[in-house]
Amino acid sequence: MAIKDGVDALDARIIALFTEDPHVGVLGASRRLGVARGTVQARLDRLQERGVIRSFAPQVDPDALGYPVTAFCTLEISQRQGHEPVVAHLAAIPEVLEIHSITGVGDLVVRVAARDNADLGRVIDAIIDDVHVLRANTAICLVTHLPHRTGPLVASAATRSPVE
Repeated sequence: MAIKDGVDALDARIIALFTEDPHVGVLGASRRLGVARGTVQARLDRLQERGVIRSFAPQVDPDALGYPVTAFCTLEISQRQGHEPVVAHLAAIPEVLEIHSITGVGDLVVRVAARDNADLGRVIDAIIDDVHVLRANTAICLVTHLPHRTGPLVASAATRSPVE
């Protein structure tokens, strides 16, 4: 049965397999999942077209690149020009990994990587070197207890998906 939004149990199994073993390939996945190769390929194509799977690109660990410090900067910005000028400024800084508009105290939260605390100071200076940034508050990550993950979310979505 096809689903309009979300994923079904087979989609979830395909995503889990490619997450655990990115080198499995379509043929290997079909063998391990016990479904036709064409089914796996069609499912992967559909998941990509719908944006469920955004990329098969490698996941890079900043720590392994020499950037072991992670910090989160909450920025208050001038709202006159909107978020776009600040986002463009931040996107030009290589150590900026993510930018999110938020509610509550602050307007943007930015995840950054740095080589050490002194380098973090340089990155923060680069972040606030924009006329639209009014104030910055930075928190250094001491320990990552749960890195970014989507597996449990995919599994949960597969059990909740409405059938067409």
